[in-house]
Amino acid sequence: MAVTSMDDVTESKVLLAEYDRLKEEQKTRIGFRDNLLYFTLAAVTAVVAVTVHSGQSQLLLSAPAICLILGWTYLVNDEKISAIGCYVRERLGPRLGELTSAHGAVFGWEVYHRNVAGRTVRKRFQTAVDLFTYLVLPMVCSTAFWCSPVVQPLLVLASLGQTLALAVLGWQFLRRTER
Repeated sequence: MAVTSMDDVTESKVLLAEYDRLKEEQKTRIGFRDNLLYFTLAAVTAVVAVTVHSGQSQLLLSAPAICLILGWTYLVNDEKISAIGCYVRERLGPRLGELTSAHGAVFGWEVYHRNVAGRTVRKRFQTAVDLFTYLVLPMVCSTAFWCSPVVQPLLVLASLGQTLALAVLGWQFLRRTER
């Protein structure tokens, strides 16, 4: 949006430009976040395939590390996506509504889609998918390593540290689940 003079700049225009930028960032983050899920599944599958092919069970311990890094990145992006929506609902929309004397919610979709039937169930299923991907899969890999005949004490200690970190990650997923 090109501005030809300072007279053309109004608070409403600035707020609308901010809204456009925020929605663009939100869209980009949603795409990135969703692709992280697919990438994580592909990476864990590759780890398992290489482990089976090589017979080196210690390679399974790379799955928890991958899931920790990508899971945390997923959570950070998800938090930013939610924060943008909250900001638009609670700050930007009401401010623009005041300036325009709107008779109703500005950016109504930001509120409407949160009240659609079945949303709570879908959010719970998504949390279950996230926990399966970022917690259960790496724990299956750790358990398979622990049950292998070539367990080494230092690697067991490392895997216990990973397990603790995975528990924290799982707690973060549950804590951030919208009710």
